[in-house]
Amino acid sequence: MTGHVYQLSANFELPLEDLEDYLDDPDLPPEVEDLEIDRRNRMLFIKAVAADDSLSKYTPTAQLKAKVEEKRIYEQDEEERQWARRNDEEEEISSELVEYASFSGDLETVLQNTAVRHPMFLLLRNIALLDVEGTLTAITADDEEDELQATRVVDGEARRAAVEVVEQSQANGNGNGNGGVDWRGNEYIN
Repeated sequence: MTGHVYQLSANFELPLEDLEDYLDDPDLPPEVEDLEIDRRNRMLFIKAVAADDSLSKYTPTAQLKAKVEEKRIYEQDEEERQWARRNDEEEEISSELVEYASFSGDLETVLQNTAVRHPMFLLLRNIALLDVEGTLTAITADDEEDELQATRVVDGEARRAAVEVVEQSQANGNGNGNGGVDWRGNEYIN
């Protein structure tokens, strides 16, 4: 099964520890034999190792790219911290720094390279289902069904989605389709 990813928008993050636990034994599509995980500075790259031997070792396979960020997580909720500040309480609020993997951007930012791109999108979708806050939307097609499919994951839950085709010229209102000057209807030009 191969397929195509036509459009993708990701804006979600999850604790790096949760992602690493998932990647220890992920449910990989048949086209992906293994994953190579590489961390460079504040970036995390999850690269597909293709099961297809006909792909050259020089063919760049699809990879997921995430930014690694640290966030301070407090054991008290925000209301309790504000109440303590208002009442000038000087108690120490316990917290810890947690690293998060942030998948944010469009198709070429989050899911790079084209070889085995659709199977890596399926992995990205599974990762988005682990998230508790954020979104992933995409328009894809697999070669078996040859039909466009919409994907939407919101706060770790798959939601209904549909592909909608809209005619641009009607959306702009002026009928010329590009939002610019209608040269044919311009009274100052003969």
